[in-house]
Amino acid sequence: MTLRPVLVNIKALDDSAVGRFWAEALGWRVTSAEPGATAAQPVGFDWQDPVGVCVDVIAVPEPKTTTKNRVHLDLATTSAAHQAELVARLQALGATPADVGQGDVPWTVLADPEGNEFCVLEPREIYRDIGPIGRVVVDCADPRAMAGFWDEAMDWALLEVTDDHVVWRSAKGVGPYLEFRRTGVKTVPDRVHLDLVPDPGDDKEAEVARLRALGATDLDVGQGDVPWTCLADPEGHEFCVLARS
Repeated sequence: MTLRPVLVNIKALDDSAVGRFWAEALGWRVTSAEPGATAAQPVGFDWQDPVGVCVDVIAVPEPKTTTKNRVHLDLATTSAAHQAELVARLQALGATPADVGQGDVPWTVLADPEGNEFCVLEPREIYRDIGPIGRVVVDCADPRAMAGFWDEAMDWALLEVTDDHVVWRSAKGVGPYLEFRRTGVKTVPDRVHLDLVPDPGDDKEAEVARLRALGATDLDVGQGDVPWTCLADPEGHEFCVLARS
């Protein structure tokens, strides 16, 4: 029984505009299964057989607060020129510089048109052939505790665990890395979260029961009667388990 991250879910006032931004930022296409939901996906991507992580933008009535999101994307580049070109292109699409206390660093911190922070990394060999997203970063208080939960929760390969961070990547060796990084405790509801999907043949309800046994708790965010299940990990990070059908 296994689960895999398949979507980075972003809440937005205007899902269409934010979804278009991310599709153009990543060089992907826009899809919309229903009003209030806009996805950015690579051409030919089948989310039910995920080999990477896509972006799903969901409309909500509340604007983002000034508090930094606890989940963000780090975009990969292949050279200093590529980094500069990508930053310029993203700003032309509506991104703005963001100050999250990063100081003098070689990467560039930006925010999408609704203020969701992300980074454009300087070229790093580890991300050279990875695609547009180098890693998904999750702020946490205790990386080792999160390693214990999430390594049991999903089937990605655990690559590194320290007191400061924990890193996974798909066991297939494709798509972005997932990093939980020591930052601080949660203070506001999550604006950005991960969506997981069971492997083919695995039962969603059995997977949800397994997650509860690992320490996940049920979460009511006003979702009503929906085919997915909203949960929180032991540190309160919100996530959803999607049905494959």
